[in-house]
Amino acid sequence: MSGEDRPSGGGRLLTGIAWAWLLLGLSLWGRQTTDGPGGSSAPTTGDVAAVGRPLGGGAAPPHPPRRGRVAPQRVEVPSTGVTAPVVPRGLDTTGRVDPPPYDQPSKVGWYGDGTRPGAVGAALLVGHVDTESKPAVFYHLSATRPGAEVRVTGADGESLEFTVDDVQVFTRERFDPQKVYGPRQSGRAELRLITCGGTYDKKARTYTANVVVSAYLTGASSPSGV
Repeated sequence: MSGEDRPSGGGRLLTGIAWAWLLLGLSLWGRQTTDGPGGSSAPTTGDVAAVGRPLGGGAAPPHPPRRGRVAPQRVEVPSTGVTAPVVPRGLDTTGRVDPPPYDQPSKVGWYGDGTRPGAVGAALLVGHVDTESKPAVFYHLSATRPGAEVRVTGADGESLEFTVDDVQVFTRERFDPQKVYGPRQSGRAELRLITCGGTYDKKARTYTANVVVSAYLTGASSPSGV
């Protein structure tokens, strides 16, 4: 399928106006092509073992939310080898939030009109799991475990450290928008990393689930190390 024939952005994550529309956007988000996922080893990230993984035990105390945060520029998950530039994404004419363009699978999208990483609430980072020919930026996201570190670097050079406290896979039937998009604890700065998961449904031309990694702010450091 040519780039002109492929749906723009590979499907979309919908805005937070209504939880039901968010569910629809996530279920459609992923490569919507009749050719199926890239390669025969597409991740079965909807495995039952991933659903309801226990919280990280609160080993790291939450860091106070940051004020006046700048836009994120890079995200890293060292335990799974993720390191990627972050680009802001807005709404299209249908009221949806696009992940990065389909021809930029190594980038992560941040919902720029929502919460900024480090601020109170849950900031949303979305990325593709694969392309027609190879893994994309969040291909190994489901391998993340509670307690893992996520680093987000802002345009000012400040590095924010988040600690993963939950990794879940939500199927279409079990999708809980409040758990995915709502804050887990009031007053915390939280982060969500979201990608497609489960198996690729050729008939529906979409993946059967979504992988959601939840983390909370546990540290911050300036470029000078202060």
